[in-house]
Amino acid sequence: MSLNRSTRRDFLKMQGAGAISLAMFSTFAPRWQSYAADSPNERFKLAFIGCGGMGRLDAWELANFGDFVALCDVDRGRAESFQHDGRIAKKPNETQVVQDYRRILERDDIDVVGIATPDHWHVKIAVEALLAGKHVFCQKPLTLTIAENQLIRKAVEKTGKTFLVGTQQRYAVDQFMKATALVRKGLLGQIKRVVVSLDEAPTSNFGPFPVAEVPNPNQFDWNMFLGQAPEVEYRRERTFYTFRYWYDYSGGQLTDWGVHHVDCALWALGRDKHGAGPVEIDGRNVEHLAELDEFGRPKFNDRFQTAKTFEIKMKFADGLEFVIKSEPNSNGILFEGTEGRIFVNRGRLSGKPIEDGVLDKISQDDLIELNRDKPLEWTKQNFFRCIREGGLPLSDAFSHTYSMNVCHLAVIAARLGRVIRWNPETETIEGDDVAASFISREQRKGFELPTLD
Repeated sequence: MSLNRSTRRDFLKMQGAGAISLAMFSTFAPRWQSYAADSPNERFKLAFIGCGGMGRLDAWELANFGDFVALCDVDRGRAESFQHDGRIAKKPNETQVVQDYRRILERDDIDVVGIATPDHWHVKIAVEALLAGKHVFCQKPLTLTIAENQLIRKAVEKTGKTFLVGTQQRYAVDQFMKATALVRKGLLGQIKRVVVSLDEAPTSNFGPFPVAEVPNPNQFDWNMFLGQAPEVEYRRERTFYTFRYWYDYSGGQLTDWGVHHVDCALWALGRDKHGAGPVEIDGRNVEHLAELDEFGRPKFNDRFQTAKTFEIKMKFADGLEFVIKSEPNSNGILFEGTEGRIFVNRGRLSGKPIEDGVLDKISQDDLIELNRDKPLEWTKQNFFRCIREGGLPLSDAFSHTYSMNVCHLAVIAARLGRVIRWNPETETIEGDDVAASFISREQRKGFELPTLD
């Protein structure tokens, strides 16, 4: 039974502020069972694709709301490790293990698919899962290109399925949610400048890396790992976590950590929507891990390629300055307003307005309204609530793709080392054919993205 708006608010007010506060990455433990039916016939049937480190945490959380019946990874051993993890697969012998995700999407009995593959696989799997009638959870960064942003929005609209993105910072009540409420209520005055600070690429060995034999090819499908990306010789450093530093598969820190903070900053500003993006992006102050040519293409395919240090300056039509920069040990968001400034990250919400007690002006109703009038709960609870009751999760595919536009524009400007101009209404780069060519990319034959009418 769903709760109406007033009932939800009354319930949460009774809990008190302390009861609903959440430390980053903790959960609302008493509410795990909200949508986990006791009857096996009523429980969701789950599948997971991409069985790596972050995927394990996601699978643990999803398993509170249903039963895993299928697992997939291009490295079969990784999927088998999930199969034998008692927190994920309650009945290992009845849990299918495959290397080809399409075997999962063919199954009519699967309700929800979780995805934690490398970035370049996200959209193809997610769209095909939606078209197959599945609800989808997908890790961030959701997309590889601006064109993929447009495709995923169309797919969610077409299918009407619930889609949750793994930008879990939105759910951190005491940090990002309260910071967002402060900004939206105008308690910092007019916001003039926002600075998103990210750590540098966390690696000291940039390559070159040697070509190697594919390890145990019967267990690891290198061709499937590549997917839509160009066919290249196997190098271990191109796989799994360090895939993030190759432009074939990701955008480096600017899209990985970047989208966490860019998303929360735009959410607070109310600019995570169509037509609200920047109009100018300056990528001239960037150092890459490997040398690029005049067209923004890496000159070498044997070493990491993405940006190492950067200060990307963006301007919005109303004069707002938005900066994304690398700064060691300062990962977070700085909001500068005419009435004060605050800094927020996963560990703290600080600044003189906080010291002066401005948080006393934030009510429970303010936070519930930010959460689309749903109870304040962790990501997967919110996901399954939306599957049952309807509505968008707080971290939804639509707002996320507009945040991803900003991250991709930062990458494009960084790769070319110049200023580019963006029309947020038409989602086009103006006056620069080379920059505009990065909006989409060619997919390898046999791994093309789906097309939607």
